[in-house]
Amino acid sequence: MVAQAAPASVSRSFLTVEVGGERFALSAADVAEVIRCPAVTRVPLGPASLLGVANLRGAVVPIVSLHKLLGKEATFSANARVIVVDRGAPVGVAVDSVASLGSSRFGSEDDAIQARLIDLDELLAKDFGGFMRRTQSRSVSAPRVLHEQAAEPDKISLVCFAVAEQEFAMPLASVHEVVALPEFVTAVPRTDAVMLGVLPLRGKLVPLVSLRGLLGFSATGNRGRARVVVTQVGESLVGLAIDSMKEILRLAPDMIDPVPAIITRGDAEAQIRGICRLDGGQRLVSVLSSDHLFRDQNLLEQISSQTEKSNDMGTPDGLSHHDEEQFIVFQLGGEEYGLPIGAVDEVVRVPDTLTRLPKAPAFIEGVMNLRGRVVPIIDQRRRFRLDAQGEKRRERIVVVRIDDLQAGFVVDTVSEVLKISHAQLRPTPDLATDGNQVIDRIANIEIEGRMILLLDPRELLDRAEKDLLAAMSNGHPERSAP
Repeated sequence: MVAQAAPASVSRSFLTVEVGGERFALSAADVAEVIRCPAVTRVPLGPASLLGVANLRGAVVPIVSLHKLLGKEATFSANARVIVVDRGAPVGVAVDSVASLGSSRFGSEDDAIQARLIDLDELLAKDFGGFMRRTQSRSVSAPRVLHEQAAEPDKISLVCFAVAEQEFAMPLASVHEVVALPEFVTAVPRTDAVMLGVLPLRGKLVPLVSLRGLLGFSATGNRGRARVVVTQVGESLVGLAIDSMKEILRLAPDMIDPVPAIITRGDAEAQIRGICRLDGGQRLVSVLSSDHLFRDQNLLEQISSQTEKSNDMGTPDGLSHHDEEQFIVFQLGGEEYGLPIGAVDEVVRVPDTLTRLPKAPAFIEGVMNLRGRVVPIIDQRRRFRLDAQGEKRRERIVVVRIDDLQAGFVVDTVSEVLKISHAQLRPTPDLATDGNQVIDRIANIEIEGRMILLLDPRELLDRAEKDLLAAMSNGHPERSAP
């Protein structure tokens, strides 16, 4: 029995809690602390009793519903609490309320309300079989997922974005990260009109420049989806404010044409370094070079001045680029996920229709034509058992290379290219990994109140699915897209 009345002879300290209108008792010796319900990040493919993970003073703690462990429906009120217990690592147990704490004799005839004593270890073992046998956490110093080797090193990777309803791109190699535009930007007095101010970025202040202004467009834009492309200009990092992030493309060099001579006059020669021809030439993307965006000596001096002030501040954690990893961040069902940027071939829009292949396995939604290649497409929401549907116009396909295979995963939206320091990476708590290794690590960015679930690309498909995709590919080695 996992919940039973304690014998009358039992007299020790208990924490009494209420769950679904019933009262239960936990040994006070198990309880580390009692906290209010924190913000919880849902972990996909976990047992129904796992509500998700939460931040507790820098530690990533799994939160488990005692309702679900006891076979009840989970309904929480404003009085709900989380009981933190220590099982080699902290585990949070969510309850309706805490009734009392003290020394009691449960099961006696004098009890007005009889509480049932809970064997928490036995309850946890029902849903998290191997958890009680695991005593050591995995290390994050040597991550299991390393950056993949580029499958096609001759191709050029570009970050594509929108400015004034036009599409532009910059080489991924020159993009340090793409982050959200903060709600408030600190303005710098007596600077050029395109100089928006300074952007705080991990202990430094980065000059923030309007790309609209640099390209001669009006200053207004959709701030709700605005992003900042952080790039290198000389020896300095500079933030370029853009309207929205679009895609990440991997193109053969012959798909990027030089700018026609007739328009390479004045500023255009410095700003646009090439033009991509996509969708059979129906879509054109102008490629920018950060080294050639700034020709105004006055603006360069302003950027240099702000960079010097930033360097004077120093970085509190003393991080170098070797202490960071770069990820593509996307949303699914209201949660944030990340993939190592080295494992992502491209990020592209979802086509209007997907082609269904005869005898294709059920987990494949269809296939798409990606510049002459047939790429199988998988709806990641369905795989993660998410009900909510994304906004169609913002959906993207993240094309991932898994071993020798290539597959596209539909996500709600792609928001950032983010560098995350190793100090912010945490191992996935054991309760959240039982029988499910798709979550490799968790980025706990406390200063922003964010928790990003970092996926292991090799675990996005199981072995049987990989074999099916390999058989499809081997069966049609010369197949071109319809």
